[in-house]
Amino acid sequence: MRVEIPGKEAFEIKNIVFDYNGTIAIDGKVIKGVLEKINELSKSFDFYVITADTYGTVQMELENTNCKVITIGKENQDKRKLEFIESLDSKTVLSVGNGRNDKLMLKESILGIAILQDEGLCTQTLLNSDIMVKSIFDVFSFLKDVNRLIATLRN
Repeated sequence: MRVEIPGKEAFEIKNIVFDYNGTIAIDGKVIKGVLEKINELSKSFDFYVITADTYGTVQMELENTNCKVITIGKENQDKRKLEFIESLDSKTVLSVGNGRNDKLMLKESILGIAILQDEGLCTQTLLNSDIMVKSIFDVFSFLKDVNRLIATLRN
């Protein structure tokens, strides 16, 4: 997806990186409708879910979904997430998260989206984001209609 925002340099989104808990899952369970949206949009983007898998449910919950699961350890999660998006080329990554451990990946991504759902949103993460949304489905709307991104980010 090519994004041309007036007053900014154009960029291409190829990779979508989601945090798991608080972003596409609540209390370890994927939010209803998320898997279908990932599968629907996986023809246009590469999807990744990066998580420490607090509840131990990510593999089972994301079975038969067109995304790659990246499991990280309990230590230095913010740095592991940052290293992962850098390995993809952060200039092609849209990342989404809500926790303190997401703040570095949101800041480094070409587009970082903070999400405020049932598990809350860390203030530091919000300050490192480009956009804040109220639902994961708002993110999918941006991916389906680039004009929504442009309307939000233009000068």
